[in-house]
Amino acid sequence: MSQSSATRAMLRASHPLPALAVTAVAAGLALGTGRPAAAIAVLAAAVLAGQLSVGWLNDLVDAPRDARVGRPGKPVATGELAPGTVRGGVAAAAAAAVVLSLFSGAAATGAHLAALASAWAYDLGLKSTAVSVLPFAVSFGLLPAFVALGSPGAPLPPVWLTAAAAALGSAAHFVNAVPDLADDAATGVRGLPHRLGPFAGKLLAAVLVLTASALLAVGPAGPPAPLATAAVPLSALVLAAGLLLDRRPRSRAAFRAVMLVAILDVALLLRTGVPTG
Repeated sequence: MSQSSATRAMLRASHPLPALAVTAVAAGLALGTGRPAAAIAVLAAAVLAGQLSVGWLNDLVDAPRDARVGRPGKPVATGELAPGTVRGGVAAAAAAAVVLSLFSGAAATGAHLAALASAWAYDLGLKSTAVSVLPFAVSFGLLPAFVALGSPGAPLPPVWLTAAAAALGSAAHFVNAVPDLADDAATGVRGLPHRLGPFAGKLLAAVLVLTASALLAVGPAGPPAPLATAAVPLSALVLAAGLLLDRRPRSRAAFRAVMLVAILDVALLLRTGVPTG
């Protein structure tokens, strides 16, 4: 395999879209904390390195299961990448995440490492347990803490912001798991979405993103902005329509509704930022 082909395979194995999305959210939250651009760039690089380590570890651990069900787009499972190469990537990315986090201070580094340890624990076995959602709640909930604790004065983020981030992360778990329930069941994965079933998983994802909408609308101090005022009723309407339409055969209406509200929640999250005063 050529160097360029190997690089593309490593990128695919890293789960690039979620990695970039989480990195963008972290950078967006940091924009309102008074840090210089260079410090925000280092923070974003730390988050990206951590996300790469999580994505590569996930594909490495899941390779035997992915190969068994013939899941496409998995370079380790298809033999495009040697496991040793990916293990090296995990180690290098994890080390980079630690070093880059240190520029945000000891407390912020501790928060980021706790978030990564939670995500790694999911990859290494918690995804097949009844508490599979817990790493998502913990890791996403700690993201505002990593940003806030590295800001001037190292304030803790407000509880409502942590709870909103945790709810969004938990919803992401259910949304991500539902399309793969059949393949996962065939390979012995029995996380919480698998135990609840597809409809209950979609319903719980809807409840979680609606909860995030409410927290982000009422949590910040001062009068709510027009977007925040409209967020909860608009989210409820979109989710109700999605769940009703989802009763049709092979419908993905609920999935799309949850994703739309999640995008709205991220917009609210970025608009709110991390309070530092």
